[in-house]
Amino acid sequence: MNVYLKRLYAKRAELEAKLELHDARYCFGEEEVDDGTDSDLRQRLSEVSDEIAALENRPASRWR
Repeated sequence: MNVYLKRLYAKRAELEAKLELHDARYCFGEEEVDDGTDSDLRQRLSEVSDEIAALENRPASRWR
């Protein structure tokens, strides 16, 4: 597997964990949660996921 793709998987997992934590804080009524972090995390997560999808759909011979 491509090293860059592995890093993207790790980054996506990190962003997903941060988003889950942010959502949990919101559920428990923490007031300072609505600061734009949610939309920023979702946008970054979408960008990383799109890049992963693009790499996964490339022929394997081009990963090297």
